[in-house]
Amino acid sequence: MNRPTRMALAVAALLAASAQAQQAANDVAKEQQEADLPTVNVTAKGYAADSAETPIATTELGREALERKGAQNLGEALRGEAGLAVASDSGQGQNPVIRGQQKESIVLMVDGVRLNSAQPAGAIGSFLSLGLAERVEVVKGPASVLYGTGALGGAINVQLPQARFDRGTGLRATLGYDSASKGFSGAGVGQFSSGDHAVMLGASLARLDDYKAPKGRVARTGYDSNAFIGQYRYRIDAQQQLRISAQRHQDEDVWYPGSTRKHPMPRVGQLITYSPKQTRSLYEVGYNRRGSGPRPLNVDVRVYRQDMLRTINAWATGLGRNMAETRVTFASTGVDAKADWLLHPQHLLSFGLNAWQMKANPDSRSATPPNFAFSPSKPFHNGKLRAAGLYVQDDMQFGALKVLAGLRYDSVRGQADAMNNGRVRDGLKRSDSAVSGSLGAIYEISPLLRPYASVARGFRAPDMRERYQSGPRSSGYYWAGNPQISPEKATQFELGLKGSDSRLDYGLALWRSRISNYITGVQLTGPSAIAACGQANAAACKRNVNLGHATLTGLDASLHWQALAGHWFSATYSMVRGDNDDLNEPLFQMPADALRLGWEGRITPQLTLDASALLVKRQNRVATLFARGTEDATAGYGVIDLGATWHLNKDHSLRLAVKNLADKHYHEHLAEGSPGMETPAPGRSIALSWHGQF
Repeated sequence: MNRPTRMALAVAALLAASAQAQQAANDVAKEQQEADLPTVNVTAKGYAADSAETPIATTELGREALERKGAQNLGEALRGEAGLAVASDSGQGQNPVIRGQQKESIVLMVDGVRLNSAQPAGAIGSFLSLGLAERVEVVKGPASVLYGTGALGGAINVQLPQARFDRGTGLRATLGYDSASKGFSGAGVGQFSSGDHAVMLGASLARLDDYKAPKGRVARTGYDSNAFIGQYRYRIDAQQQLRISAQRHQDEDVWYPGSTRKHPMPRVGQLITYSPKQTRSLYEVGYNRRGSGPRPLNVDVRVYRQDMLRTINAWATGLGRNMAETRVTFASTGVDAKADWLLHPQHLLSFGLNAWQMKANPDSRSATPPNFAFSPSKPFHNGKLRAAGLYVQDDMQFGALKVLAGLRYDSVRGQADAMNNGRVRDGLKRSDSAVSGSLGAIYEISPLLRPYASVARGFRAPDMRERYQSGPRSSGYYWAGNPQISPEKATQFELGLKGSDSRLDYGLALWRSRISNYITGVQLTGPSAIAACGQANAAACKRNVNLGHATLTGLDASLHWQALAGHWFSATYSMVRGDNDDLNEPLFQMPADALRLGWEGRITPQLTLDASALLVKRQNRVATLFARGTEDATAGYGVIDLGATWHLNKDHSLRLAVKNLADKHYHEHLAEGSPGMETPAPGRSIALSWHGQF
């Protein structure tokens, strides 16, 4: 090769490298521009709103954050975020916790459709896959004005991709591997658009084995999961659209080792809950209209049907077979209608209607001593819950002062034909109503100094399981439902401070919530146990009851700071104190104080490094009288994660992450399990993933 040719090739290579570097720099600049945009939350107000201008504590996790965390489930996504925790009983059994309140007091939604209106026993977060998620939004504190019963502690909305009217086609895909579970996962979403028609199709899968903890593999933590989504949109005109959506999620061989309990009869051994199969199907038809002019009116209406099927069994280790088997479908139908109207430049008015009905008729059988032959066991017959609510909300602006006020009326009715194997047929109907309200104000002294204050009133009507399900559970207790149990009601006061600009985003919230008619299960003895559970089950009888009052107080804090160009530091802190006012002791199962520190830095135009440390304090504030020895103190721990992302170009990236770098052996305080039998967290793992779009 002659010298001019070599020089030409060298110049060409230099130009190519320069172009690649310039492209990477342009990508960085684009990312910086996107980072400068305000953080938007849809769930807090019911429409897109700047989080920094909302007098409510929120958390938002976009697709990039979910990918960086390598989140396979809701627990992995929310763990370590301010004011949030996770109650886990397996690899897939991840229940979100908001400010100390667990799944029963949280409305979990997928694209705005609630899951826990049709929630059987077990982990609420196991009926969705984050492989397809675009975004996760959390509202902390009572959100009953918008979401009705159940939103006592807050609301979580997992947003999936929507069909878009973009030209041509597009595909987004991810592939991942995790060494702790020897698990593979993948997801893909395709977009197709032509004229007034748009289609979105997506699918995800996960194949995970039992994960490895520092002291060995944790049995029965693997599972298989598949999800499929689709949506078609038709553009009637520039303002109006019709949509048809479908979702299908299926898990197989899901065990909940945290449910492991010793049975009173030694021959039975231990009981472990598992689901050979669980599915969720959702079908939705919707219409939306975007208004125009000086006083636009936006409308959205949806009608949906959702079926949640679970086969839930109790495996007896001593018998080597199932002790109990239940198959149940919770079928929900509902309608949501909402509108927002710019009535005046200072008033954005929102109003809406939510109504849903859930039906269930469990088919069960259980083994009866002494020969443990199976016999039919019917927890309840033809259970129904009906809920309907109307709300109005005014988003007001008076210069630097913004005020958000809302009011809602709800009616909830429960009924069943029979419970406790048909032995109880009277007193199974109950209707409740409630008025919820919220008032908050935020004042902008400067973009980085926005103090706010709020008060909110929420309620939670008991779910179908609390009302009607009577029968043996994997805990070894016979549980008696209570059809006349009263709703919980809560009032929360919150003071906070927010600020946001291109380099700094932070939030600080101090809050106090008082709950009346707190719903929980208590062990009965003597005549009351015989009356509730029968003579044969009186020795291990529990019943759902209302306590008088419970009080929760806490502090949430978050910080995201660009200290240097391309280098971001973050910190979150969570503290919750729960008190059982009736027994004058700590409330059962409160999360420990947690601090998370993080750094992310652009080392080169192509390479980004990140590191985080989660530091959790010892939790020794435990219930003694109420728990009767079932809650013990938990040691503190620290976990370090490292990651590196290589941006091949603007459309493709590779990520390598090391989780639990020191291979720390620990279990979270909220991990399910009898003292000494709690499910340990995964040990050190190496995760590799690819993300691309075409």
